[in-house]
Amino acid sequence: MVLKYTLKFYDYWHISSGLSAGAKLDSSVIRDDDNLPYVAGKIVKGLVRETAELLGDENMIKQCFGIEGVDTGVCYFSNAVLDKNIAEQIKTNNLQNNLYDVIASTKIDGKTGVAQDKSLREIEVVIPLELYGEIRDIPDEYVGKMTQSLKMIKRMGLHRNRGLGRCEFVVEEGK
Repeated sequence: MVLKYTLKFYDYWHISSGLSAGAKLDSSVIRDDDNLPYVAGKIVKGLVRETAELLGDENMIKQCFGIEGVDTGVCYFSNAVLDKNIAEQIKTNNLQNNLYDVIASTKIDGKTGVAQDKSLREIEVVIPLELYGEIRDIPDEYVGKMTQSLKMIKRMGLHRNRGLGRCEFVVEEGK
């Protein structure tokens, strides 16, 4: 079974590339070869596994997600990407840089209320967008729980507990 989904971001979001941009940024977002943002399938898989574990079905966890260090499970999680037509329009009009912004934060000393030295951090964020992905090879008996697990995810990425990455998964079943 295949579950197709739309990942709707309602706020700025940051899925880290693991790289900095030198003196300019402390953390940049993951981008494809066309300079477009996406969410890697392994990120979605990890978040879905985390919510699926809350449902308590060990057989589903083992079969769909696998056992760390032993196997990867039977389900395949694609990257969540922009709609092909929208991506093509963005590339054709060279609008990729309009998808990104930078936010800054600093650590404030709790006693003095003054910014601590050398604590300014700037991270790159992506504007609210809709991305599309799918989960393939889901055993039929776990489609409902996989759908439920996706819908339980409400935030993702860096600083998700500080206001970034508010999102919703809208699921459309496919065959």
